[in-house]
Amino acid sequence: MFLVVLSPLAQPAVAQEGGLSGPSSTAADLTPGDGLTNPQFRSDFPRNALPGFYAWKDGLAERGVKLGFDYLALGQWSDSDLGSGNASSGIARFFGTLAAGGGHSFTFKIENRQAYGSVAPQFFGFDGGAVSITGTAFNDSGTILTNLFWTYRNPDGRFTLQAGQIDVTDFLDVYGLVSPYTAFQNLAFNTNPTINAPNPGLGIAAGVALGSNFYAVASIADANADPSEPDTRVFSDGETFKSLEIGYTSGQDRIYFDNIHLTVWQSDASEELDRAEDYGAALSASWFIDNTWMPFIRYGVSEGTAALYERSLSTGIGWYGRNTDVAGLGLNWAEAKGFDDTQFTAEAFYRFSISPGLQITPSVQYISDPLLDTSQDDILLVGLRARVLF
Repeated sequence: MFLVVLSPLAQPAVAQEGGLSGPSSTAADLTPGDGLTNPQFRSDFPRNALPGFYAWKDGLAERGVKLGFDYLALGQWSDSDLGSGNASSGIARFFGTLAAGGGHSFTFKIENRQAYGSVAPQFFGFDGGAVSITGTAFNDSGTILTNLFWTYRNPDGRFTLQAGQIDVTDFLDVYGLVSPYTAFQNLAFNTNPTINAPNPGLGIAAGVALGSNFYAVASIADANADPSEPDTRVFSDGETFKSLEIGYTSGQDRIYFDNIHLTVWQSDASEELDRAEDYGAALSASWFIDNTWMPFIRYGVSEGTAALYERSLSTGIGWYGRNTDVAGLGLNWAEAKGFDDTQFTAEAFYRFSISPGLQITPSVQYISDPLLDTSQDDILLVGLRARVLF
């Protein structure tokens, strides 16, 4: 099956070639500073260190081919009484877009995700006794195909068509601080943890602008997708994930800067994967005040879920400073299936943007009343993430 997407609105520069794109998309990865500001760096490492390489890239960009290579590493340490006490992982990514003219383009992203030790950060919370994904995307999945799709975007930006291998979390329930590569690391503050979003795969989606401020987006994707072994099983099993989002934004170029939206979703049961049918709804509101402050509040609820939580409420604020430095503080309250108690999570981070190609992000996470080990009152976790972009 192929994926078709109708983009609701013209989006910031990061999304012009990517259709329906959020801060974790390939389009955003190709734009310094998340597309949120116009950074003025005092240095330009690694461009100054590799002038020939960047001259070659600039020449390709003039012909409509934009390429990016990056490597991300994340280390985390906790004081939990359980588990290994530390986790680390790295992600190597190669991605790009090709503008084919007439509103047509192609997008690809290939990743290799490897744990450095016995535990990857994505599962470090469980290792320590909490129902918590403390390092979203930093797992040990090996080589995966995240994106491989064609895009048509009409001249006025009121709709976009995409077909191919797409990660629905690039556009599903996004806001400015959603990316685990550049902002929060805990899933509680990424794509809503009550949504059983599928892995990157094939599907169908549509969106349309409803006037100058409102939009609607619908999607259907393979509920059983495995990006490490892309295939067309959705043709035979018909088990799909569906979503519908209706939202309000302050303007066509502020789609994930200023955004209030409601998302409803449903995922089919799978006998092969022993997964029951599940469904739910999520509400998100965030606003980019003076292009500096981004307060947010996000709520989700689900039933019969294979998602992380049945109910989740997150709130917090982001701050954008010099040269796209970013600080964030998030608070989350959640209920998980099969547990009578609730769990509280807090995360604070500061992303130092040393140059367009180098970011360092220390972080602290605090988990109160970890659900998997009631003998512990809380868990403190510190992390350090680095990203080098070429």
